[in-house]
Amino acid sequence: MRTGSGRRTTRTNRIGGPVLGVLVLVVTLALAACGSTVAGTATAPGQEPPPLAKITASPAVGAKNVPVKTPVSITVTDGELTAAKVTNDEGEEVAGAIAADRRGWTSSEALGFGRTYTYAASAMGADGRAAELTGAFDTVKPAKVARATINPADDATVGVGMPISVRFPDGKVVDRATVERALTVSTSVPVEGSWGWLHDQQVDWRPKEYWPANTEVTVTAKLYGIDYGGGVVGKSDLSTEFTIGRNQVTKVNTPDHVLNIYRDGNLAASYPSSNGKDADPELNTPNGTVIVMQKDPIGDFSNPRYGYTNVKKKWAVRISNHGEFIHENEENHANIGKVNSSHGCVNLFEADAKAYFDSALIGDPVEITGSVSDFPTTSDVNDWLFSWTQWQSKSALR
Repeated sequence: MRTGSGRRTTRTNRIGGPVLGVLVLVVTLALAACGSTVAGTATAPGQEPPPLAKITASPAVGAKNVPVKTPVSITVTDGELTAAKVTNDEGEEVAGAIAADRRGWTSSEALGFGRTYTYAASAMGADGRAAELTGAFDTVKPAKVARATINPADDATVGVGMPISVRFPDGKVVDRATVERALTVSTSVPVEGSWGWLHDQQVDWRPKEYWPANTEVTVTAKLYGIDYGGGVVGKSDLSTEFTIGRNQVTKVNTPDHVLNIYRDGNLAASYPSSNGKDADPELNTPNGTVIVMQKDPIGDFSNPRYGYTNVKKKWAVRISNHGEFIHENEENHANIGKVNSSHGCVNLFEADAKAYFDSALIGDPVEITGSVSDFPTTSDVNDWLFSWTQWQSKSALR
């Protein structure tokens, strides 16, 4: 006997396979909903999910040859730092601080050469779970660490022609531009000036014109870790603060046989002089602007080349490394103020030499004119022997 239920049973069997598939999918989704997802990743039942907080560091863990001036930072996302420190291979902590929002830590001091630094940081994630960062990195170990010097020294008072000199006695500077960018001159009043490389172990800064009197000057040389090129890096930072004194300029026009001193542009004193021999370029007092470099109450002027030894003169003021001084020479008394008879120095009577010695500051300009020869530009302090355009061309940044 045919019945409707029999036909329905047959239809149910015919579609039973698909119905079962839907039921399996529903069950699978239900089971998945019983686990957890972190950042879109499903976790099997009973497996601990990773914390939301993620800590990263720069330089990266495992980094090698890190420059010592590279800032060290630790940052966290989806959480807040609870602790952070970086220590060197002797257990000393690198100075640094956690930011106010506790999202990062930043170092506040440079690193050491050839050291290993270790991270130790922890954070609490937005999910209430802790995260940690450990690991280490290594800094660069240069082939050579070179020192530098700076002049004038702290608290010096110098003349209006004084240049600033940064010297590199331990070796040549190959990358002059990088070094020059690390040098800064700050002044209490605006002063136009420029750095100029005299050679590969000395760079000077001089103003376009003489310094304004009483200027306060600060020089910083951020040379620590700076790559000089050729595997050489700077050993340390340098700085100096000094003062420009009163404006005093000494002028000698050699045919006049007189030394004139000007203060603030006004004639302050005149002293009879005997200068270098006019007829011999080798014995002239050469033309050019130089500066007072050194002062000695007694100077040794021995020169076997010209047949005299153990010659001492009073109130010796060096104005070049070419051999020129301003000093007393009473042995040449008869020629002072009348005839140029010296071997290049400016000879004065003893009383006048003492007065000039007492008035002079290191860095005072001395302007020589009227000779048949010029100062060579090979002297150690030759900054004012170049025109301003020539001086600017000596900068590595021009």
